[in-house]
Amino acid sequence: MPLSTPALFRGAFRQRLAHLRIGRLSRPPPRRLLQSSAPPGPKPGGNGTEAAKSKPPPAEDPIPVGSTPVPPPLPLWQRFGPLTRAGEAYGRAQRKRPWTTQILSALVIYLAADISAQRIGGKEYVPEHTARNMLIGGVCAVPNFLWFIWLSRHFNYPSHILSLGVKIVVNQLVFTPIFNSYFFGAQALLVGDSLSEAWDRIRRTVPVSWVNAWKLWPAVTAFSFTFVPIEYRSVFAGVVAVGWQTYLSYLNRQAEIEEEKAAHSTTAAASSAVEAAPTPLPLNARKPRITA
Repeated sequence: MPLSTPALFRGAFRQRLAHLRIGRLSRPPPRRLLQSSAPPGPKPGGNGTEAAKSKPPPAEDPIPVGSTPVPPPLPLWQRFGPLTRAGEAYGRAQRKRPWTTQILSALVIYLAADISAQRIGGKEYVPEHTARNMLIGGVCAVPNFLWFIWLSRHFNYPSHILSLGVKIVVNQLVFTPIFNSYFFGAQALLVGDSLSEAWDRIRRTVPVSWVNAWKLWPAVTAFSFTFVPIEYRSVFAGVVAVGWQTYLSYLNRQAEIEEEKAAHSTTAAASSAVEAAPTPLPLNARKPRITA
């Protein structure tokens, strides 16, 4: 029985539709779908190490996140180039040989201080005075260092302000008068004065220097114990001490000048008194003349 035309069209359409379905099923999926649908993990036939090596490195994130350690910023005193390297070298020497480093530092400080004081005084330079000053500084270098080590380890309270206040008061009441008495007394004894003369110089110079010390050293001590590490405190105080020792040397020089003036006045008064005394008459002039 012959087929009608509509039946032929319907058969051809169904056959074409079947061919389209078969072609769509046999076509591979797009690459994006393959990449997104592929499960994570190593490729078949390989291991995890090769897959990790073939994996491209992630982009570097400049902002640290999570538990990444952030280095602390450098202190201000470590950003001065050559000065910072010199300070670090001093710190290494201080840790290896603290006493030797302190003595050499004191010699340099007292040398600079005495030269500055003599230039301020306007007198002719006296090398013997500089040698005496350096000897005094070298002898007291280690005791001064041990004192500040002891002070840094004591009087540490929960309040930082209270700790600083107590350290400053103890330093000014104990260390400053003892050190100033040693400085002026040693200067007098090395010149050749007696103990009474050395005590007289201490009596005239220590009170003035102690009062003026309150104008400088409390601020220096507070800054040192707050911002300066312990191995650098001595060199920091030494830089400030150049000016302070200049003042002490100048004060000692003024005391020497006053003593010289007083001794000269006493000698002049004694010589004038001797000159003003009446000259005794000869013995023959004192005898009365006997006349006949």
